[in-house]
Amino acid sequence: MTAFDQAFEIVVGHEGGYSDNSQDPGGETKYGISKRAYPNINIGALTLDQAKAIYQTDYWNKAGCDLCDPGLALIVFDAAVNNGVGQAVRWLQGAVGVTADGVIGPATKAAIQKAKAEEALVALHAARINMMANLPTWKTFGRGWSKRLAQLPFQAAGMSDNGASVDQPPAG
Repeated sequence: MTAFDQAFEIVVGHEGGYSDNSQDPGGETKYGISKRAYPNINIGALTLDQAKAIYQTDYWNKAGCDLCDPGLALIVFDAAVNNGVGQAVRWLQGAVGVTADGVIGPATKAAIQKAKAEEALVALHAARINMMANLPTWKTFGRGWSKRLAQLPFQAAGMSDNGASVDQPPAG
């Protein structure tokens, strides 16, 4: 199983199935694919395989996840899906110490290769939590987001090239 396959299973597990919550700025959503982002897609009829193809092309590839250690890739990928590719890339760039312009160029690629993945993961995740906790929609969706954000580092720690993943933080 590839890092993308592992990350997709985790992210789609957080995103869930069909939803049409009037308080969600994305509107009608299925598997995390929103009508707002994809106005020409029949969201209700979207299949899991179609969602996976969208995720790989429009989020994983565009956010540079293939350049990252698998655990860091999960954190970047989840941020791209939930907060937008540009924002996820800016957080990644900040975490690896380059200008946060939202573009994966040669400087960003080099910095990702030199960075300590765990330190970059922590810095990116902290920036994301800080931003999300200050969103006006936090009161409505914060409980679910908190659970997702709390689980992600444990899931990232379980990412590997052999398909192992961690679904829940350890009990205790």
